[in-house]
Amino acid sequence: MMTTLLAYPWSAPLLAALLAVPLALLGHRLAGLVLERLTRSVPTLHATLMAIKRPALFVLPLVALQLVWQAAPEDLRFVGNVRHLNGLALIGAATWLAVRAVSGFAEGMVRQHPSDVRDNLQARRILTQARVLARTANTVLVVAGAALMMMTFPGARQVGASLLASAGVIGIVAGLAAKPVFSNLIAGLQIALAQPIRIDDVLVVEGEWGRVEEITGTFVVLRIWDDRRLILPLTYFIEKPFQNWTRHDSQLLGSVFVYADYGMPLAPLRAEVERIVKAAPEWDGRFFNLRVTDATERTMQIRVLCTAASSALAFDLRCTVREGLIAFMQREYPQFLPRMRIEGDDARPAVPAAQP
Repeated sequence: MMTTLLAYPWSAPLLAALLAVPLALLGHRLAGLVLERLTRSVPTLHATLMAIKRPALFVLPLVALQLVWQAAPEDLRFVGNVRHLNGLALIGAATWLAVRAVSGFAEGMVRQHPSDVRDNLQARRILTQARVLARTANTVLVVAGAALMMMTFPGARQVGASLLASAGVIGIVAGLAAKPVFSNLIAGLQIALAQPIRIDDVLVVEGEWGRVEEITGTFVVLRIWDDRRLILPLTYFIEKPFQNWTRHDSQLLGSVFVYADYGMPLAPLRAEVERIVKAAPEWDGRFFNLRVTDATERTMQIRVLCTAASSALAFDLRCTVREGLIAFMQREYPQFLPRMRIEGDDARPAVPAAQP
């Protein structure tokens, strides 16, 4: 029985494969334990290692099998097909491993810089760069892996050679068709490096106020204040103007405008503004003032400036100041609220009667 099995042409390669796969799995297990212990003090490398742990479970046995098939005799029946199939699986697994490695490294960088702190500008910068660059790199890796798998087919190479013969027209058509893809790819790199926007930035875009919730490889998700989502392509933030309220820091200077009659004394208003602002928990203690910034034929425009640590706090502080000033004027100086004056007939000069 044993002699019959050994006489079978595939017996030696199959026996080698049966030995190579368990050895590769054992090597994966041992190497994983050692590397996990060595990288515990380096969070980024540890996160990368944990991310590639599962793909490596397939890559190492496939590498071992590929070595076995390559060592098999060339005249062995179907050995070429087996090598091809194993090579395709190996390229796919290696692409998966590379994608997971990039994603794991990016997540490790993000974990080292948590964004749930008050001053999270640096953390948001790293978060944006890591996420956008990782997605861009993963897109390139997937395309490269698919191209490598296609190149293993002789027919695909022949098709590629025939397409090159008519590359003039096809190149133009392909370029026009792929323009949005490449535009978003380049825009993603620009956003990751120059960072006109970051994750959790406060923006005013198309007349809408919201926060950057997600930046993908093709679009940006803006969470508007009423929980709607505004979806914009990456190229929008490279080609069109928009407001970024947290570009360098999240502190803002808020303004409140109220209108009063000319008879309204300003000293009590300034004292009331000081009391309201200092009592408001949203005020960050930096600055506030009250000024008359305009005057019309009926009222004077009063502007209050006050500072807050973030846009959300600034909005709440402005509402608090506005409500407090209106309540103060209604209570203490109702006669000086804006009003329309209409002169009665008794105030008009008498018109002389027509002479007969």
